[in-house]
Amino acid sequence: MIETSAISPADNSNQPTPASKSLGFEFRGDGMEYFKIWIVNILLTIVTLGIYSAWAKVRNNRYFYSNLYVDNDNFRYLADPITILKGRLIALTALIAYYVASIFLPIVAIVLAIALFFAVPYFINQSVAFTNRMSSYKNIQFRFKGSYGQAFMVVYIWPILGMLTLGILYPLALLKANEYFVRNSAYGTSHFDFNATYKDYGMIFLTVLGIAIVVGAPIAILTYFVPAISVISPLVFIVMYFALIVYVIVSFTNLFYASLSLVEHKFEANLTVPAQAKVILINLLLTIVTFGLYLPAAKVRMTKYICSCLTLHASGSLDNFSAAEKESISALGEEFGQVFDFA
Repeated sequence: MIETSAISPADNSNQPTPASKSLGFEFRGDGMEYFKIWIVNILLTIVTLGIYSAWAKVRNNRYFYSNLYVDNDNFRYLADPITILKGRLIALTALIAYYVASIFLPIVAIVLAIALFFAVPYFINQSVAFTNRMSSYKNIQFRFKGSYGQAFMVVYIWPILGMLTLGILYPLALLKANEYFVRNSAYGTSHFDFNATYKDYGMIFLTVLGIAIVVGAPIAILTYFVPAISVISPLVFIVMYFALIVYVIVSFTNLFYASLSLVEHKFEANLTVPAQAKVILINLLLTIVTFGLYLPAAKVRMTKYICSCLTLHASGSLDNFSAAEKESISALGEEFGQVFDFA
């Protein structure tokens, strides 16, 4: 297991501790610039019958990573397209074999489906480990090392318990998932921590439920007794549902970063419902008007907004982290996840 390593203290205890400072995240990408990458990726992927998709993925990730800055240093995506292509081909071969077996050997297909069911937590672990391993900041790579048992609980057991309790334990399922992925992630040898509680998640769910009842119930009653307003009631419900969805996105994002820490460094997010709703609506409208061609710019716009709301409260220098020992993490788990649509 990779051991947690705190930021190295100064050799001289009498030396002053570096002052704390707040560092904003900044995304410097441009919609038109990314559109050129996006459209070329699509065309080359079509021409090469999907083979270029591995290179497309790397180009996309490298663009977004390299344009994301903190403390005037950018992130980097290190994956090799050939490695991703190999994993993708193996995963695709397995998928084809499964479909062939489902046609000619149903019993074998059932066995394979059961095996895949139990393999999903493993592949999710491998996928996250590969993504983290291929991500770096200040020449230090991220890590992930989760156990199969914990992943199985997060993927299957906690969500099932949430459904069986009619949603009462669903906030706990989300909490457990975030705890699992955050606490098993590391920057070099320094592990992240997550300190949110069930109450924090539960309050968001209760707020959404309360708003839905307080606003939705009167509208439903009025529509029943005054049929004339049934024409506008669907629009009112659409607006309410949209507002609730945006509220959930904003609340969970702010809670996630407020609960996240790296050694003594803290994070903060200040997304707001009006601003988030504005970005979503503009992106949606322009994407529809341009028949989908605005999608790359929409992704850039959303990334810019979210990054502008993120802050790292650094306690001292960010240059004192120790790099983790080199590991060889396969891309196979990640590509299996994409082929079978569970990642």
